[in-house]
Amino acid sequence: MMTTAPTRRLTVAQALVTYLSRQYSAADGQRRRLIPATLGIFGHGNVAGLGQGLDQLSDVMPFIQGRNEQALVHAATAFAKHSRRRAALAVTSSIGPGALNMVTGAALATVNRLPVLLLPGDTYATRHQGPVLQQLQHPLEADVTVNDAFRPVSRFFDRITRPEQLLTALPAAIGVLTDPVEAGAVVLSLPQDIQAHAYDWPAAFFADRDWVIRRPAPDRDEIAAVAAMLAAAARPLIIAGGGVIYSGATAELERLADAAGIGVAETFAGKGAVQRQAWWQLGGIGLEGTPAVNQLAREADLVLTVGSRLTDFATASQSLFADPGVRFASINVNPRDAGRLGATGIIADARRALAALADAVAQAGITAPAAWQERTRQLTADWSAVRAAAIDPDRTFDPPADPDIVTTTDAVLTQGQVIGVLQEQAQPGDVVIAAAGGPPGDLLKVWDATGGRGCHLEFGFSCMGYEIPAAIGVRLAEPDPAARIISFLGDGTFLLAPTELVTAAQEHLAVTLVVSDNHGYQVIHRLQMLRSGREFGNEFRYRAEPLQLAAGDAAKAPRLDGEYLQLDLVQVAAGLGARASRVTTAAELRAALSGTRGHQGPVVIVVPVVPHADLPGAGVWWDVAPAEVSTLQTAAGLRAEYEKDIASQRWYG
Repeated sequence: MMTTAPTRRLTVAQALVTYLSRQYSAADGQRRRLIPATLGIFGHGNVAGLGQGLDQLSDVMPFIQGRNEQALVHAATAFAKHSRRRAALAVTSSIGPGALNMVTGAALATVNRLPVLLLPGDTYATRHQGPVLQQLQHPLEADVTVNDAFRPVSRFFDRITRPEQLLTALPAAIGVLTDPVEAGAVVLSLPQDIQAHAYDWPAAFFADRDWVIRRPAPDRDEIAAVAAMLAAAARPLIIAGGGVIYSGATAELERLADAAGIGVAETFAGKGAVQRQAWWQLGGIGLEGTPAVNQLAREADLVLTVGSRLTDFATASQSLFADPGVRFASINVNPRDAGRLGATGIIADARRALAALADAVAQAGITAPAAWQERTRQLTADWSAVRAAAIDPDRTFDPPADPDIVTTTDAVLTQGQVIGVLQEQAQPGDVVIAAAGGPPGDLLKVWDATGGRGCHLEFGFSCMGYEIPAAIGVRLAEPDPAARIISFLGDGTFLLAPTELVTAAQEHLAVTLVVSDNHGYQVIHRLQMLRSGREFGNEFRYRAEPLQLAAGDAAKAPRLDGEYLQLDLVQVAAGLGARASRVTTAAELRAALSGTRGHQGPVVIVVPVVPHADLPGAGVWWDVAPAEVSTLQTAAGLRAEYEKDIASQRWYG
C-alpha cells in the first residue's frame, strides 16, 4: 500500500518566508541564520501576498520598514559585508518604481561580490487584468516587465509564475548566495497574484538546512609555482583585497608577510586586511593610495594580489607597475579574477592558499632582499611624517597657493584634520564607513585600520547614497553594542538620500554620521579642474538670476556661480529623527563625538571643512581624457599633458 508524503498547504509567500527562516550558513564551526530578517516597503504589488506572509510569520522573520528601496538594498549589502558573507538580508518591494529603485543596489552588491536576496513584486501572471498599474507594455516582448532590468546586474534571476517553481528556485538562489565565487544580487521576481496562490508543499521542503561556505583547497603545483616566483623576485609586493577579509585570512597574510619580509598594500575593499602594526603594513595603493606605496609598486618586479579584481583605481589605469619585467601572481577563489594582468594564479580560498604559501616560503627560507626591505621601511617612514602633519587636528591650516581657494566660509578644519579627530576617537571594534566622493579616498590614504579599528569602504561601485543605509546594515550585523558605527560622508551625499535616518531612529540604531560640509561635489570639482581647468556644475552655488527657459535664449543663461547655498543640514537631520549638531573646531568635534558615544539612535555631526584643501596626492595617473577641442585656453595644454601621460599605460600579459 502506497503512502503519501506529508504536505503543508501554504501560499507562495508563506512558503517562501517559512523556507528562508529555516536556512543556515555553516563556516569554521559556526552556524547561523542565513536570512535573519527582511527589509522592505509595501505597495499593491507585494502587500497582499508577501506582506501577509511576513505578517503571519513575523515571529521568525522580522520585518524592517524602510523609506527608499535602493537604500534598503545598500543596508543589506553592508550587512553581508560586515557578516563576512556568512549571512544576508532579504529586501522586498512593490512592482514598478519600487522594484526599479532596487536595481542600483543590486548592481552595487554584484560588483562587490556581496550576497543580497531581492524579492520585487511583479505584474499579474494571469494577465486577466492587464494592463495593470505600473505595468510596462513592451511592443515585441509581452512577457517583459520592468523587473527584467535586474537581469544584467544580478548573479541569479528567476520569475516565479507557478507555485511549484519555488521548489527548485529557492535552493538555487540560496546556493548562489552562499557561493564565494558567485555571490551577488539574487532576484526572485514575484507576480502579485502568484504570491497569494496556495499549494500543497512537501513538508520536507521546510526542514532546517545548513549551507556550508566552501573553502576550495589550493593546488600544490600552483603553490609551488608562486613560491618559486617569490624566491626569484628582487622587489616583491603583496596587494590585499576584500577576499582576505571575507575569508578571514588576516593571520595567514600577516604570517606570509612576516616570514618573507614583503610589504602589503591594500585596496579599498581590502582596507584593514592587515591588523598588526609592522613595517610591512603599508596602507592604500593606487589613485587614492599613499605616494610611498605607489613608488614601491612602480619599482616592484613581482606583484602578488590576494582576493582582488585590481580595478583601474588600484592599477592607475594600468600604468602603475612600471618595472619592464614585472610579473604577477594571484590568489583568488574566482578563476577569472585570478588571471588578471596575466597572473600566475592560485585558484583557492584565500585563507587556505595563504597558509600553504606561507608554509612553503618558510620551509624554503624565502626572504625578500635586505635592500628592498630597507627601501620599503624608508619610504613608509617618510610618508608617515607627511601623513601625521596632514591629519593633525591642532595645527593651523595653511591655505594652498591656489587662487580658487574659498575663504568665505567659517570652516577652520580640513577634511584630513576631521579624519585625524576620528582616528583619535576610534576604539577597537569601531567601524568607519565611506563610499563616494572624497571620504573613501582620504580614508584609504590615511586611516589606520589596524588593531580592530574597522574601515568599510565601498568603492567597487562608488555609489552615492550608500553610506547612511550602510551604517544601518553594519549596525545590524555588529554583535558588540559598544562598537561605534560611523559613516563619514560629504554634504552632497547626505543631501542625496538622508531619509534612512528615519529607519535608524525607528529601530533605535546607534549610528553616527559625520558630514564633511564643503559646499559641493568637491572631489569631482578637483577632477574637473585637472581635466578642463574651469569649475562647472559641481559646487553648491546660487544662480545669480532665475532661468528664463520659456523665453528661449539659452545662450545668455546665467551660470551657477553665485554665493554658496545656505543650507541647514542640522535641521534636516533633526527633522528626520537624529540627534544633530554643528561643530567647527577640533575641540568641538572631539566633544560631540565623546558626548554621543552610546546614544541609542542616529547621531549627525555636521563639520564645515575648507573646500579644495586636499590631502597630499598619490602621485599616479588616471585615464580621464580632457576634451580634444575646447574654447577654454587651458584645454590644449591639459590634452597635451594627457597624451604624454597615456604613454605610461601598459598591457600586462
